[in-house]
Amino acid sequence: MSDINIRKPAIELLNVSRRFVSPTGKSLTALRDFTMFVEEGEFVAVVGPTGCGKSTTLNLVTGLARPSAGEVRLMGGPVDGIDPRVGFVFQTDALFPWRNVIDNVMAGPLFRGKSRKEAEDSAKRWLQRVGLSKFLHHYPHQLSGGMRKRVSLAQTFINEPEILLMDEPFSALDVQTRTVMHEELLRLWAERKASVVFVTHDLEEAVALADKVYVLTAGPATVKSVYTIDLPRPRVVSEIRYEPRFIDYCKTIWEDLRQEVEASYRRSSEAA
Repeated sequence: MSDINIRKPAIELLNVSRRFVSPTGKSLTALRDFTMFVEEGEFVAVVGPTGCGKSTTLNLVTGLARPSAGEVRLMGGPVDGIDPRVGFVFQTDALFPWRNVIDNVMAGPLFRGKSRKEAEDSAKRWLQRVGLSKFLHHYPHQLSGGMRKRVSLAQTFINEPEILLMDEPFSALDVQTRTVMHEELLRLWAERKASVVFVTHDLEEAVALADKVYVLTAGPATVKSVYTIDLPRPRVVSEIRYEPRFIDYCKTIWEDLRQEVEASYRRSSEAA
């Protein structure tokens, strides 16, 4: 029997736990018995209460942190240090303030051994794709928040990542700019089809972008539920929010998430 249609997950977290010692010497558990699968080309969003371990999940995938128990695998193999196939978009801008836009975008290819001409040509193409061709020689402080995020996307996608990790990348933007960035991200993702893990506090953002939404429990985090978002692509984020199925997904998932948010709030109040 042919296995041509059988695909291995791009990312696997298998019964992972992550413990660490606080500055006071207390042992804390961020993740417990955590299992998650991301297929090749799949867009997965992760939601959960504040402080439940969402960002810790990303650090395990990057290799910046190691599991205390369980296993993390990329493309069928174990995570062993920083993997060049992984791109990361942070909540805050990861731009060099002393470099102009094109030099920021060129940095990745140059670090990976490309010639300066190759890096410059590629950077110009990517900056054109994100609508910043007229701003090549501007510095980060001369750009709006949305423009800096576009530079960050070009800075990441220029390296052609197979896996893209995003830690609340648009949370600091106003609602209108965030919607524009959602559509920019979906356009670039549709072209590259990287496997995405997108961490967010915004449930509507998760449903609008993702193929699948993971809901985490209040810390220590484990997976409470997984929802497949069966909305057609390509999606227009500015319009999809008004569709009945989108609203139904948000209501259903919020009932799950609300219980964990309330549990997290009670715990923090008791601790205080």
